[in-house]
Amino acid sequence: MAKKKTMAVLTGGGDVPGLNPTIKQVVYRAVDEGWRVLGFRRGWAGPLNYNHDDPASWGKWVQELDKQIVRKIDRSGGTFLHSSRTKPSNTKPGTLPDFLNEDDYPRNESGNIDATAKVLETLTQLEIDVLIPIGGDDTLGYGARIHKEGFPVVSIPKTMDNDVFGTDYCIGFSTAVTRSVDLITNLRTAVGSHERIGVVELFGRNSGETSLISAYCAHVDRAIISEVPFDVEKLAALLMKDKGRNPSNYAIMTISEGATLIGGDIHEWGEKDAFGHKKLGGIGNTTAQLIKEITGQNIIYQQLAYLMRSGAPDALDRIVAANYGAMAVDLATRGITGRMVALREGRYTHVAADYTSRGVKQVDVEEFYDVNEYRPKIAHVQGKPMFLY
Repeated sequence: MAKKKTMAVLTGGGDVPGLNPTIKQVVYRAVDEGWRVLGFRRGWAGPLNYNHDDPASWGKWVQELDKQIVRKIDRSGGTFLHSSRTKPSNTKPGTLPDFLNEDDYPRNESGNIDATAKVLETLTQLEIDVLIPIGGDDTLGYGARIHKEGFPVVSIPKTMDNDVFGTDYCIGFSTAVTRSVDLITNLRTAVGSHERIGVVELFGRNSGETSLISAYCAHVDRAIISEVPFDVEKLAALLMKDKGRNPSNYAIMTISEGATLIGGDIHEWGEKDAFGHKKLGGIGNTTAQLIKEITGQNIIYQQLAYLMRSGAPDALDRIVAANYGAMAVDLATRGITGRMVALREGRYTHVAADYTSRGVKQVDVEEFYDVNEYRPKIAHVQGKPMFLY
């Protein structure tokens, strides 16, 4: 009897609703196709930290997955395999697992350790035939590196910012917008009762799509996006006009965490992670304080942050998660690897695994944003993509 092929799955980067349904579908479809399935825990930290000679590594860094184990996971958000922002090719000296010798691995241009050879060794030791990483640009970018090294990979895009280049849709985006719209709508209670200006900060590093679409759906007065630096005095004046025109005497706006004032810098803090990113956040608070100084109005500032990506996925993220998972297994079963599953022009397809590095996905400002009025500009949608990317 022929030995079963083995497929492995991992989730990296920030969590989003829809990861668990994706994992479940991968496992269900793979088992039906005759695969054995392993799950690496904590993203790329799993294969980096797995010690083939230590029995305790099994369960801590990798586990076998079957239908019984994943049967209920789609009912909750996040990822039951856990996640991390580990990048094995950019590991700081002194942080490798104790059983590894730093001198056995080369250094990259930053002087950090490139332990990709350890990841490949783990995949070989566990007799894995295909790896399915689920993540954003960073996680999938390293997945493309693994493929370049000769290991079969089929990637699945997820990010609530919807900013992975090469696909119109990433798992998590619909739920993040739904959460944002609901929370903004609820916040109107307090903003309106106290006749204030509400400033709502949303996740969105390089792409302002979350701010744009949430503002569009929630009918807020103004929306600031990552792609367009803004004049806070002009913004304050617009909000005062909005407030005066509102019978309830309030105004409300959204702002991307990656937004910048004209001539200002992005609000970052903390140390860079393995992918070179500092934490973002705080531009909403700065903007709120400046608006208060300019207008003399009291402000309600709300940073939605992790609330945007908490809880169970909505129906759309369940549908896309299931279809992405099934498609990834189909490709692997057919021997088609080095690919990323995607949605393009409303149809499921796949592109090269390294497609994420070929460009930056951002809002089409000229088409969908009024740079003078700081708000969505969506007058004609015929022939436009579903999510107005």
